[in-house]
Amino acid sequence: MARIVVLGGTGYAGRHIVAEAVSRGHEVIAISRSTPSDAVEGASYVQGSALETGALASAVDGADAVVSALSPRGDMTDRVLDALRVVIAELDGARTRLGVVGGAGGSLVAPGGPRLFDLDFPEEYTHEAQVGIDSLALLESTDESLDWFFVHPAEVFGPWAEGERTGHYRDGGDVIVRDDEGKSFISGADFAVAVVDEIERPAHRRGRFTVGY
Repeated sequence: MARIVVLGGTGYAGRHIVAEAVSRGHEVIAISRSTPSDAVEGASYVQGSALETGALASAVDGADAVVSALSPRGDMTDRVLDALRVVIAELDGARTRLGVVGGAGGSLVAPGGPRLFDLDFPEEYTHEAQVGIDSLALLESTDESLDWFFVHPAEVFGPWAEGERTGHYRDGGDVIVRDDEGKSFISGADFAVAVVDEIERPAHRRGRFTVGY
Protein backbone atom coordinates (compact mmCIF):
# COMPACT_ATOMS: atom_id res chain seq x y z
CA MET A 1 0.00 0.00 0.00
CA ALA A 2 1.29 3.44 -0.94
CA ARG A 3 0.50 6.80 0.61
CA ILE A 4 -0.69 9.00 -2.24
CA VAL A 5 -1.47 12.72 -2.04
CA VAL A 6 -3.61 14.20 -4.82
CA LEU A 7 -3.58 17.97 -5.28
CA GLY A 8 -6.80 19.12 -6.88
CA GLY A 9 -8.42 15.93 -5.65
CA THR A 10 -11.99 17.14 -6.21
CA GLY A 11 -11.52 18.15 -9.86
CA TYR A 12 -12.28 15.95 -12.85
CA ALA A 13 -8.94 14.16 -13.17
CA GLY A 14 -8.21 14.36 -9.46
CA ARG A 15 -11.38 12.71 -8.22
CA HIS A 16 -10.94 9.82 -10.65
CA ILE A 17 -7.35 9.32 -9.49
CA VAL A 18 -8.49 9.39 -5.86
CA ALA A 19 -11.21 6.82 -6.55
CA GLU A 20 -8.89 4.48 -8.47
CA ALA A 21 -6.15 4.65 -5.86
CA VAL A 22 -8.59 3.98 -3.01
CA SER A 23 -10.09 1.03 -4.89
CA ARG A 24 -6.63 -0.55 -4.99
CA GLY A 25 -6.16 -0.24 -1.26
CA HIS A 26 -3.87 2.78 -1.14
CA GLU A 27 -3.96 5.45 1.55
CA VAL A 28 -5.16 8.56 -0.27
CA ILE A 29 -5.20 12.18 0.85
CA ALA A 30 -6.96 14.66 -1.43
CA ILE A 31 -6.12 18.34 -1.10
CA SER A 32 -8.42 20.92 -2.65
CA ARG A 33 -9.65 24.44 -2.09
CA SER A 34 -13.27 23.25 -1.90
CA THR A 35 -15.02 20.49 0.00
CA PRO A 36 -16.03 17.54 -2.19
CA SER A 37 -19.63 17.25 -3.34
CA ASP A 38 -19.13 13.53 -3.94
CA ALA A 39 -16.42 12.38 -1.53
CA VAL A 40 -14.79 9.03 -2.25
CA GLU A 41 -15.32 6.66 0.66
CA GLY A 42 -11.97 5.67 2.12
CA ALA A 43 -10.14 8.85 1.08
CA SER A 44 -9.11 11.63 3.46
CA TYR A 45 -9.83 15.21 2.43
CA VAL A 46 -7.88 18.30 3.41
CA GLN A 47 -9.22 21.72 2.49
CA GLY A 48 -6.38 24.00 1.50
CA SER A 49 -4.19 25.23 -1.31
CA ALA A 50 -1.01 23.83 -2.80
CA LEU A 51 0.34 27.35 -2.34
CA GLU A 52 0.04 27.06 1.45
CA THR A 53 3.40 25.61 2.40
CA GLY A 54 2.42 24.69 5.94
CA ALA A 55 -0.60 22.59 5.01
CA LEU A 56 1.24 21.10 2.05
CA ALA A 57 4.27 20.10 4.11
CA SER A 58 2.09 18.31 6.63
CA ALA A 59 0.17 16.42 3.92
CA VAL A 60 3.14 15.30 1.82
CA ASP A 61 5.33 14.27 4.74
CA GLY A 62 5.95 10.55 4.32
CA ALA A 63 4.04 10.31 1.04
CA ASP A 64 5.18 7.79 -1.55
CA ALA A 65 3.69 9.84 -4.38
CA VAL A 66 2.19 13.28 -4.90
CA VAL A 67 0.01 13.82 -7.95
CA SER A 68 -0.76 17.35 -9.10
CA ALA A 69 -4.11 17.46 -10.88
CA LEU A 70 -4.47 21.22 -10.59
CA SER A 71 -6.38 23.07 -13.32
CA PRO A 72 -5.52 26.65 -14.38
CA ARG A 73 -9.06 27.87 -13.88
CA GLY A 74 -10.85 30.22 -11.50
CA ASP A 75 -8.51 31.73 -8.92
CA MET A 76 -5.81 29.27 -10.03
CA THR A 77 -5.82 30.56 -13.63
CA ASP A 78 -2.35 32.07 -13.33
CA ARG A 79 -1.11 30.22 -10.24
CA VAL A 80 -0.66 26.57 -11.23
CA LEU A 81 3.02 27.00 -12.09
CA ASP A 82 3.62 28.78 -8.78
CA ALA A 83 1.92 25.89 -6.98
CA LEU A 84 4.05 23.37 -8.84
CA ARG A 85 7.20 25.26 -7.84
CA VAL A 86 6.09 25.10 -4.20
CA VAL A 87 5.51 21.35 -4.47
CA ILE A 88 8.90 20.77 -6.11
CA ALA A 89 10.62 22.76 -3.36
CA GLU A 90 8.72 20.84 -0.69
CA LEU A 91 9.86 17.51 -2.15
CA ASP A 92 13.52 18.54 -2.29
CA GLY A 93 15.56 15.73 -0.77
CA ALA A 94 12.54 13.46 -0.31
CA ARG A 95 12.06 10.07 -1.92
CA THR A 96 8.52 11.01 -2.91
CA ARG A 97 7.58 10.60 -6.56
CA LEU A 98 5.82 13.53 -8.26
CA GLY A 99 3.20 13.00 -10.95
CA VAL A 100 1.68 15.87 -12.94
CA VAL A 101 -1.50 15.78 -15.02
CA GLY A 102 -1.04 17.81 -18.18
CA GLY A 103 -3.17 18.40 -21.25
CA ALA A 104 -3.31 17.00 -24.75
CA GLY A 105 -1.88 20.17 -26.30
CA GLY A 106 1.73 19.31 -25.56
CA SER A 107 1.47 15.85 -27.13
CA LEU A 108 3.21 15.29 -30.45
CA VAL A 109 0.95 14.45 -33.38
CA ALA A 110 3.66 12.23 -34.88
CA PRO A 111 7.14 11.09 -33.85
CA GLY A 112 9.39 14.14 -33.92
CA GLY A 113 6.49 16.60 -33.86
CA PRO A 114 4.82 18.98 -34.23
CA ARG A 115 2.76 19.30 -31.07
CA LEU A 116 -1.01 19.37 -31.19
CA PHE A 117 -0.70 22.89 -29.74
CA ASP A 118 1.28 24.03 -32.79
CA LEU A 119 -1.54 23.20 -35.20
CA ASP A 120 -5.07 24.63 -35.41
CA PHE A 121 -5.56 24.54 -31.65
CA PRO A 122 -8.86 25.85 -30.16
CA GLU A 123 -8.39 29.35 -28.79
CA GLU A 124 -10.45 28.65 -25.65
CA TYR A 125 -7.98 25.98 -24.54
CA THR A 126 -4.78 27.83 -25.39
CA HIS A 127 -4.05 29.06 -21.86
CA GLU A 128 -4.56 25.66 -20.26
CA ALA A 129 -2.39 24.01 -22.89
CA GLN A 130 0.39 26.54 -22.40
CA VAL A 131 0.34 25.98 -18.64
CA GLY A 132 0.73 22.26 -19.25
CA ILE A 133 3.61 22.83 -21.65
CA ASP A 134 5.31 25.18 -19.17
CA SER A 135 4.76 22.68 -16.35
CA LEU A 136 6.57 19.98 -18.31
CA ALA A 137 9.44 22.37 -19.05
CA LEU A 138 9.67 23.19 -15.33
CA LEU A 139 9.88 19.49 -14.44
CA GLU A 140 12.54 18.90 -17.07
CA SER A 141 14.65 21.68 -15.53
CA THR A 142 14.67 20.13 -12.05
CA ASP A 143 17.57 18.33 -10.42
CA GLU A 144 18.01 14.67 -11.34
CA SER A 145 17.20 13.71 -7.76
CA LEU A 146 13.50 14.49 -8.31
CA ASP A 147 11.65 11.48 -9.66
CA TRP A 148 8.69 12.77 -11.67
CA PHE A 149 6.31 11.74 -14.43
CA PHE A 150 3.96 13.78 -16.60
CA VAL A 151 0.77 12.40 -18.19
CA HIS A 152 -0.96 13.78 -21.30
CA PRO A 153 -4.60 12.71 -21.60
CA ALA A 154 -6.22 12.14 -24.97
CA GLU A 155 -7.63 15.00 -27.04
CA VAL A 156 -11.17 14.30 -25.78
CA PHE A 157 -10.97 14.21 -21.99
CA GLY A 158 -13.31 15.88 -19.54
CA PRO A 159 -16.67 15.79 -17.75
CA TRP A 160 -18.47 16.36 -21.06
CA ALA A 161 -17.21 12.95 -22.23
CA GLU A 162 -16.70 11.02 -19.01
CA GLY A 163 -16.99 7.52 -20.45
CA GLU A 164 -16.62 4.35 -18.39
CA ARG A 165 -13.89 2.35 -16.70
CA THR A 166 -12.65 -0.50 -18.89
CA GLY A 167 -9.27 -1.00 -17.23
CA HIS A 168 -7.60 -0.64 -20.62
CA TYR A 169 -5.61 2.13 -22.30
CA ARG A 170 -2.64 2.59 -24.60
CA ASP A 171 0.61 4.40 -23.81
CA GLY A 172 1.73 6.44 -26.82
CA GLY A 173 5.05 7.67 -25.47
CA ASP A 174 5.14 11.35 -26.41
CA VAL A 175 2.71 10.96 -29.36
CA ILE A 176 -1.03 11.48 -28.93
CA VAL A 177 -2.99 8.21 -28.98
CA ARG A 178 -5.67 7.80 -31.66
CA ASP A 179 -7.85 4.83 -32.55
CA ASP A 180 -8.25 3.33 -36.02
CA GLU A 181 -10.80 6.02 -36.89
CA GLY A 182 -8.45 8.81 -35.86
CA LYS A 183 -10.30 9.62 -32.64
CA SER A 184 -8.38 10.47 -29.49
CA PHE A 185 -10.34 9.75 -26.31
CA ILE A 186 -9.86 8.42 -22.79
CA SER A 187 -12.42 8.18 -20.00
CA GLY A 188 -11.72 9.82 -16.67
CA ALA A 189 -11.64 6.44 -14.95
CA ASP A 190 -9.22 4.84 -17.41
CA PHE A 191 -6.96 7.89 -17.32
CA ALA A 192 -6.80 7.32 -13.57
CA VAL A 193 -5.96 3.66 -14.16
CA ALA A 194 -2.92 4.78 -16.16
CA VAL A 195 -1.81 7.21 -13.45
CA VAL A 196 -2.10 4.69 -10.62
CA ASP A 197 -0.42 2.01 -12.76
CA GLU A 198 2.53 4.38 -13.15
CA ILE A 199 2.69 4.89 -9.40
CA GLU A 200 2.58 1.16 -8.71
CA ARG A 201 4.88 0.12 -11.55
CA PRO A 202 7.10 3.07 -12.55
CA ALA A 203 7.94 3.06 -16.25
CA HIS A 204 8.56 6.74 -16.98
CA ARG A 205 11.15 8.13 -14.58
CA ARG A 206 11.60 11.84 -15.29
CA GLY A 207 9.56 11.47 -18.44
CA ARG A 208 6.16 11.96 -19.99
CA PHE A 209 3.65 9.71 -21.68
CA THR A 210 0.32 9.99 -23.47
CA VAL A 211 -2.80 7.96 -22.75
CA GLY A 212 -5.74 7.00 -24.96
CA TYR A 213 -7.60 4.04 -26.41
